[in-house]
Amino acid sequence: MFPKNKTARKLARIFIGFLLFMGVLFALFLWRIRIPAPEIESTKSVDSYKRVKLGKDHYQVEKCWLKKNRYGIWEMYLEGSPYERGLIYGVLAKELMEKQEVHFVGQINEMIPNAFFLHILRGFVGWFNRDIYKYIPDENLQEIYGASQSFSDQFNYIGPKYYRILNYHAAHDIGHALTDLNMVGCTSFAVRNTLSKDSSLLIGRNFDFYMGDAFAEDKLIVFMNPDKGYKFASYAWAGLTGVVSGMNEKGITVTLNASKSDIPYAAKEPISLLAREILQYAATIEEAREIASKSETFVSESLLIGSAKDNNAAIIEKSPAKMDVYKSGEDYLVCANHYQSAAFIKDSVNIKNVRDTDSKYRFDRMMQLMKESYPLDVDRAAKVLRNKNGLDDKFIGYGNAKSLNQLIAHHGILFKPAASKLWISAPPYQLGAFICYDLKDVFNNTQSFQAIDSLAISSDAFLQTADYQKYEAYKATKQRINKFVMLGAPFELTFEDEKEFVNNNPVSYITYMTLGNYFEKVKNFKKAASYYKESLKRDVASENEKALILAKIESCKKHIEGE
Repeated sequence: MFPKNKTARKLARIFIGFLLFMGVLFALFLWRIRIPAPEIESTKSVDSYKRVKLGKDHYQVEKCWLKKNRYGIWEMYLEGSPYERGLIYGVLAKELMEKQEVHFVGQINEMIPNAFFLHILRGFVGWFNRDIYKYIPDENLQEIYGASQSFSDQFNYIGPKYYRILNYHAAHDIGHALTDLNMVGCTSFAVRNTLSKDSSLLIGRNFDFYMGDAFAEDKLIVFMNPDKGYKFASYAWAGLTGVVSGMNEKGITVTLNASKSDIPYAAKEPISLLAREILQYAATIEEAREIASKSETFVSESLLIGSAKDNNAAIIEKSPAKMDVYKSGEDYLVCANHYQSAAFIKDSVNIKNVRDTDSKYRFDRMMQLMKESYPLDVDRAAKVLRNKNGLDDKFIGYGNAKSLNQLIAHHGILFKPAASKLWISAPPYQLGAFICYDLKDVFNNTQSFQAIDSLAISSDAFLQTADYQKYEAYKATKQRINKFVMLGAPFELTFEDEKEFVNNNPVSYITYMTLGNYFEKVKNFKKAASYYKESLKRDVASENEKALILAKIESCKKHIEGE
């Protein structure tokens, strides 16, 4: 087994001893980050339930069900105790959850294709999240544990099912905290009284979250009838038991808007689970504030809360260190990705965020569009959310982060809390029809309710234009270039491809920045510098982006001088 050479044998023993030592350390590490299962009183398991197929894309388990509507959106109705409704969730949506995990893991593998670095990332996330369960209410842990039983076995190499789904609930927060990539432009608003066409509270938001086209294919609206708290609706994707956009039967609405965070040292309660807790247990803005004040989170986030009872909206601004509630004092409220309350407005991190990102620009654009549209109704509100131009209606290219509609949104959503109605966008982005649900009808007729077609908002006319087709072709090429630049995926841009890419989105700075990145990668530094300079002639989304492009130009200059 060992080499004959004495020195070689000694080195082999040292090496094997080192491996054994590292193995013990790794085992101790894994033991330290084990997440215990919650205490479950129920004796039921996945095998306790039988899923019945009632028709194409239509399934039922006891009184709960899942079906796909004619707009391509999945609808789910759930009831019961936490663990058992979690089990039923998993049984009903097993294939959907598996697809979402496949897309999520695939996106991570594309971003980090190196197996060694993936193992490092896995270890980091495990260590970072080692105590996360201590900050999540037991009810949520039980529900997540129940749903996790139906997760796929194919990713057990990443971790046990329950461990994985808990980590997925914190994925948004971790990405938010550690990079600026999360600073996508979610923008939301509320109007009431004279600024609303029927004087009632109206709320709208874009959820600009993008994990690839495949991840956004199967959107899911869940109508939850829990054994404790209030009934509510939540729009997101299969496997997420938290909330990013939702409304409860008392007319409380919750939407999330990320803000700039300092780097945390450990995970606490994921923000989507805090939003879920508010939706399930709050009937007023004050009750929402009380719930938020008791929660320990590890990222900075704005939660826009609407309330039928208060006929008002407020923003709960929360960081790991402090919290404040902002009310505009007017009949309108706008939320982008920076803070407005007294506790945060003078913070250096917030000031830098306002100065260097696109958040303030989108805030101002939202204000501008709202003033042009008063009094707002749901049709006008949808037009605001779909607007692709910049300030003063200037066209700044498709996909610009300064736009309210960046053509990346997972969904748009509208709420009329006093009427118990919400409208959710069908794909793509927020351009598809906004379909309406009446929560009173939903929870009074849990086995037979449907979306109200007569109240649907038509899809955006942009979908029928040549410009939309050009943008989709442009996006596909951009993604291939980005994979080539970032991951080394094989791709060669021909002169015809290059010309078509520019023609498909000629006004956007991103077009020229992307081509600059391509030619820098293939070491054509003169052409790269030329494209970077061209990008600066357009409306660049932020000071951070400008600084990045200028640094790229300087790097190209050094390479050119060295040739």
